[in-house]
Amino acid sequence: MNGPDILASLRDELTQQLLHHEPPGPDPLDGISPWVAMALLQKAIRRGHRQFALQAAATLLRQSHDGFWRRCAVTAFEDVGVADLDTISLVVAALAGKTFRAKVGGDWAVGSFIVERLVDARKCRSADDLLMLSERHPAYEHLRLGLTYRTISELLGIVRSDAPLPKRALALWYGLGTDRCRSPHLRSRKGSPQIVFDDLCEAGHPHTLVEIAREGFRRTGQVLCSLVVLLASLKPEQPTVIEDDDFPPEIMCGPLPSWALDVYSREGQRALKQFLGRDCDTAHWVRSHVPPAQRIKFIGDILFAVEGERLRNHYRWPVADELRRSWEIECQGPYCPNATEIISLLRADISLLNEERQHV
Repeated sequence: MNGPDILASLRDELTQQLLHHEPPGPDPLDGISPWVAMALLQKAIRRGHRQFALQAAATLLRQSHDGFWRRCAVTAFEDVGVADLDTISLVVAALAGKTFRAKVGGDWAVGSFIVERLVDARKCRSADDLLMLSERHPAYEHLRLGLTYRTISELLGIVRSDAPLPKRALALWYGLGTDRCRSPHLRSRKGSPQIVFDDLCEAGHPHTLVEIAREGFRRTGQVLCSLVVLLASLKPEQPTVIEDDDFPPEIMCGPLPSWALDVYSREGQRALKQFLGRDCDTAHWVRSHVPPAQRIKFIGDILFAVEGERLRNHYRWPVADELRRSWEIECQGPYCPNATEIISLLRADISLLNEERQHV
């Protein structure tokens, strides 16, 4: 089948599954910003927390309709990834547009269905870990510069090769174009997305998966979509193990769980700022090692490693485990070449941060 036929087939599959779905009543949260709602939605999906995910979905559909659908697509490729390609395909099918969704039950019927699928799905964050590793690891700084000037043919040759995964990922990124998939760590370059996705098909990657990734990229502009294709060819048929990650302590902050307040919202930033002023080991370490202007961003990234990226129903395999380890420990910037110590300190002090979150 060609691309349009594949997408039409996926929409038919979504339509059939919706016939057996009874949507719950929408229960939006009042008084929270779209940024907090987006964080709540994605982290609740990672943690398998259906109630919070559905509340966040109802809130976002009311506050930021297009933002909700984009966030679901990004979450599918970022947090579910190679662990459940069927769920990714249904999420991409749901992006077909408001007219299509109206024919099959409406935005809430479709939105609540895909959120529940994302909540229940097996999770693997290897695509996002590979992206962050390629973007930030100091060992690949020369590639981030050098690949800028390669031809599209040379870049695709690297993608097809047995080069280290971060090099192949960077070649794929530059091929798609850093003018759209922007990063402060990469030079701007116009890409050729159609050529890239066509070449992934010609290289032998499953046609259906490539078309799902192509449509995901068209809707979101996220290089993550193509990285899922790259990683799917390496994933073993069976995971090493499926298990829940360790979750740090949490408390309720009004109607929100503490983990919904992160560095990507004003409320989360205020809590982090107050936390860094406290008399605790984490704050002392950050004040001793990181310049003032960089502290909030730095501790926000460490918090993501400690709390934000934790998964329930985690599909683990050796390549993915190594990508996560390398990103967490080796990619936290020039002030922290090895993040083992600061990650341990923040884990021990997370209850103090939660106290500050209650105040915001």
